[in-house]
Amino acid sequence: MVGIASVREDGGDTQQKSTRRATALGILAALAGLMFGLDTGVVAGALPFIAQDFHASDSMQGWIVASMMAGAAFGSLVAGRISMTFGRRGAMMAAAVLFVIGTLLCSLAPEPGLLIVGRVFLGLAVGLAAFAAPLYISEITVESVRGAMISFYQLMVSLGIFLAFISDSFLASGGHWRWMLGIMIVPATLFLGIVFILPQSPRWLMMRGRTEKARKVLQLLRSDEEVANAELADIQARLNQSSDAGFALFRKNRHFRRSVALGMFLQVLQQLTGINALLYYAPRVFQAAHFGTDAAIWATTLVGLVNMGLSFVAIVCVDKWGRRPLLMLSCAIAAFAMLGMGVLLGLGAESFEAQIALCGFVLLFVAGFAIGEGPLVWTLCSEVQPTRGRDFGIACSTVTNWGANWAISITFPIVMTVLGASWTFVLFAALNGLFLLFTFGFVPETKGVSLEALESNLFAGKDLRHLGK
Repeated sequence: MVGIASVREDGGDTQQKSTRRATALGILAALAGLMFGLDTGVVAGALPFIAQDFHASDSMQGWIVASMMAGAAFGSLVAGRISMTFGRRGAMMAAAVLFVIGTLLCSLAPEPGLLIVGRVFLGLAVGLAAFAAPLYISEITVESVRGAMISFYQLMVSLGIFLAFISDSFLASGGHWRWMLGIMIVPATLFLGIVFILPQSPRWLMMRGRTEKARKVLQLLRSDEEVANAELADIQARLNQSSDAGFALFRKNRHFRRSVALGMFLQVLQQLTGINALLYYAPRVFQAAHFGTDAAIWATTLVGLVNMGLSFVAIVCVDKWGRRPLLMLSCAIAAFAMLGMGVLLGLGAESFEAQIALCGFVLLFVAGFAIGEGPLVWTLCSEVQPTRGRDFGIACSTVTNWGANWAISITFPIVMTVLGASWTFVLFAALNGLFLLFTFGFVPETKGVSLEALESNLFAGKDLRHLGK
């Protein structure tokens, strides 16, 4: 894969090319997203049968779903320290082990309490993986393909959700929820094996003072020795500018606080789109429109298919159109679709035509989310943080994501009951509109800009919206 020239801070041009090795390693790291998606999506189909077997109330169902989010929030909180100490690969390895343990606990749980414990373990794994994988990908790829590679991670999340929905659909007729949860042991074990062949991130190696090892890794990942040495010099220059890192940098440097705040706001707004509420409780939403249980689960599978298919648009377009245009288009589509869902549910959606229209709006919303709000938030959060603050900054944004995810997943059934389905989705429409306004006002265009150039502009005091210029 051949990229475009990137402009270095000194005004010179360094031709950056991503080797097949870097691309392949980025794809393997993105399989962390597959596990993320599988464990996120599987609960939608399993929950009705878990509720039936365990006689779980709405509140207990909320805790079963939200326990993974609570674990993920804590996992994200400690992910920065683990990643800094053991490397991005070390964090992904810990996540893989936790995926295996959590899967076994969930599939064998004799009562809701142990099921919740298993979901917490899965959440810890997801929190670590969601932190480490996009960060790792952003650090081993070059700017010309960085957006596409991080978007590929989101594609893997979407693929995992879709595969989980497919599995749930085939197992739904017998109510085999333990098999729905237990079959995840296969990809979890595979991911554990894959992590062992990934090299450490060269930027992490540089931060640990292992310059020669970083040089060897970069020479494997880049087109030639000159390109690798130039990138190594850029990284070293960034590291030499200040000895402060992590929280110390956050406390002393107001410009770093701006990038951290941007990442946190992006993650909150992503959760307020309503995507995870829809994915976790999709069968319940379709049942509110008078779908039968089996029909609702198959309709949910269609949601997963669209989510996966439209993620390809982000991969193809993110490094051509840019982050800002794609994200604003995504927000506009999602807001319109949520408003349509709210209006239809308010009118009753009892006729066959209304049910088809409701499905159409659900799929349109998922399509809108998949082309921008989903992948580009993770892309931007991985790009805007400076080298010495990257672990801390991404940890802050990731833990914010899971905290908001947890709050929405545990309150969504209650909100649906209090406001009704119609007003709930009208509210989500307004929140997607808010996301559009925020993107216009604060989100920078990072297409084709090196991480070092973005860092230089940040510390020079440029407006967040103009960091890429």
